[in-house]
Amino acid sequence: MSELFNFHLTCPRGIELLLADEATELGMEDAKALTAGISGRATIETAYNICLWSRLANRVLLVLEEFEAQDTAELYQTVRDMDWSEHMTANSTFSIVFNGNGCGINNTHFGALKIKDAIVDYFRDTQNRRPSVAKENPDLRIHMYVERTSATLSLDLSGASLHMRGYRKQQGAAPMKENLAAAILIRSGWPKMMKEGKALVDPMCGVGTLLIEGAMMAADVAPNLKRQHWGFEGWLGHVPRRWEKLLQEAEQRAKVGLAQEPLWIRGYEADPRLIQPARNNLERAGLSDWVNIYQGELQTFHPKPAKGQTGLVIVNPPYGERLGDAASLLYLYQHLGARLREVCLGWQAGIFTGNADLCKRMGLRSHKQYAFMNGALPCKLVLLNIVNAQFVIEKSASERLMLKAEKQANEAGSDAESTAESGTGETELMLSEGAQMFANRLKKNLKKLRKWARKNDVSCYRLYDADMPEYAVAIDLYGDMVHVQEYAPPKTIDPAKAEVRLLDVIAAIPKALDISREQIVLKRREKKTGRNQYEKHAEEKQYMSVEEGGVRLLVNLTDYLDTGLFLDHRPMRLRIQQEAAGKRFLNLYCYTATATAHAAMGGARTSTSVDLSNTYLEWGQKNLSINGFGGKHQMVRADVLTWLQEDREEYDLIFLDPPTFSNSKRTDDVFDIQRDHAHIIELAMRRLSAGGTLYFSNNFRRFKMDDVVEVRYQVEDITKQTLDMDFERNQRIHKAWKIEHKDF
Repeated sequence: MSELFNFHLTCPRGIELLLADEATELGMEDAKALTAGISGRATIETAYNICLWSRLANRVLLVLEEFEAQDTAELYQTVRDMDWSEHMTANSTFSIVFNGNGCGINNTHFGALKIKDAIVDYFRDTQNRRPSVAKENPDLRIHMYVERTSATLSLDLSGASLHMRGYRKQQGAAPMKENLAAAILIRSGWPKMMKEGKALVDPMCGVGTLLIEGAMMAADVAPNLKRQHWGFEGWLGHVPRRWEKLLQEAEQRAKVGLAQEPLWIRGYEADPRLIQPARNNLERAGLSDWVNIYQGELQTFHPKPAKGQTGLVIVNPPYGERLGDAASLLYLYQHLGARLREVCLGWQAGIFTGNADLCKRMGLRSHKQYAFMNGALPCKLVLLNIVNAQFVIEKSASERLMLKAEKQANEAGSDAESTAESGTGETELMLSEGAQMFANRLKKNLKKLRKWARKNDVSCYRLYDADMPEYAVAIDLYGDMVHVQEYAPPKTIDPAKAEVRLLDVIAAIPKALDISREQIVLKRREKKTGRNQYEKHAEEKQYMSVEEGGVRLLVNLTDYLDTGLFLDHRPMRLRIQQEAAGKRFLNLYCYTATATAHAAMGGARTSTSVDLSNTYLEWGQKNLSINGFGGKHQMVRADVLTWLQEDREEYDLIFLDPPTFSNSKRTDDVFDIQRDHAHIIELAMRRLSAGGTLYFSNNFRRFKMDDVVEVRYQVEDITKQTLDMDFERNQRIHKAWKIEHKDF
């Protein structure tokens, strides 16, 4: 009977139990699941078999020694006292991998040096020669793992990680490791389905990893059959005769397997740049006759197997790590669900995702979920049976009547053939309870505000502003476009719950407003200061024109957090337009100079607009130009405080709308609205003509006007007069004052 040795097999976290089952089938005894691996006993021949056939392991580690060591000296001495001549010669090259924290060592680099010293010293003392360390392609890879006072020294028989099959020379932006792909297929039930001759399809296949792993299983190809180098080849305990026998058997099995009639295995990929890399990977894996890859968007995905053929849809769609992804990903998952319901009735599906909440939006109930780790990212494999009973959709009235009649017929003992598994055509996804509640609120707001907007010729307005605290978003309509800003949730809110609510919002908007998903732009609003408050979100440079009081204004919904038009200041801009005739107008912190465009339209004699941003000044010039205004309207790039101290002109109408806080890199000072407002109002009032008007506003919710301003000038709080109906629900959006010299 062959001798049994102790082994550790490593793997990605989440597939330990699968690896234990696989290793047992391959001959390992007493396989026990650990964290990110398993332990067990096996012969050297079984270890070879695992190296060759394991679809799930990363490394096969032969345990050389397990011992206790209280400190570094004891660890070194134990390794030094081992008979290393059983495993390598003084001419061998080796490398050390050190993991863990214990035995007096808390630095892995230092730990690796101590193990290296022990091995080198053994050969120097016994043979007066020493082996060399080689980081690349060593003869032996030695692993040391320590935990507290326990140490395990192992020899890596696999060499490079077993997940590296050798066929994937080209990969996409977010590659999935081959052994994780195999685990996903196993958990999805593919091994059983392939034995039944069923099909495999991936509608977002990338470079084909899932399909190649599935085809290798179906064709009985050992996953590491084409590997050129092994960790055991330079080990003195290697038995080439046994290895060659196993290798020949695997080659014969692959020859037989590949010669059989291929299963129906298809992949679809939208990115044309990935098609050839995927086909190259298939060629290297020897599976070009088994797998077909097609270029096409998700809507072109349409499996057409033989009549009655079903199988497994396996897909690893994007997860979305940035807020901007949320809307597009929601619709992607919804569309994926729709395609599955339309063209894959009777099939099974496995969706591997880092955002399981998105899977809930597919319109299909899952019957099983498994947790995996994809590197450091927690993921789930969501399993679906694509049958009508699992659909979560709103049925049309005719469908409901049909199902009711069918149910009555069945209860009456009808033997008519059931149509439960026949396609019913595409229907809308059923909104969650929260999403439906949110949709109802949007409809209510829209009904009220649409009449007001039409009556007042308003083409862009705020529809919703965190009316329900749990749905903390602001929604603005710009013509037929919808601009959505999510208020960043406080730290006390569970991020997962916040994400679910955001998905509810995104799902509800198209239905409530009767628009397409392409008409929605989503952003996150959070507290930012200085240069960060103007941070770009995109570089699309797509402007659209909206109209307000006969003035055309350009907005950009994508590139910045704000759009170039503060909707809450609409009444203020119209007031300025009404009062500007014949006056010299000054717009301080002018942003995109929308108030200046209104003043010009109202007949201002001249205007001066001051801001520190070239981008916004150029935008402001465009706002003037599209309304036919030019020469007498001046744009000035400057820090407002500095400019006011130096300017000596006089103005009849001034609009002062400073930021709450600013520490722009272009100025030396920090501006704070509460601390500095009296000073900046004083500077602005010096430039105001006798009988002129200064309109001052800000959006600091805790703002309190300094008494010195009210003593020195005639001050009137006009906040309520500067809020239209669309901001009635958020009257703290800004505060506004009319300030004049007291003599007038």
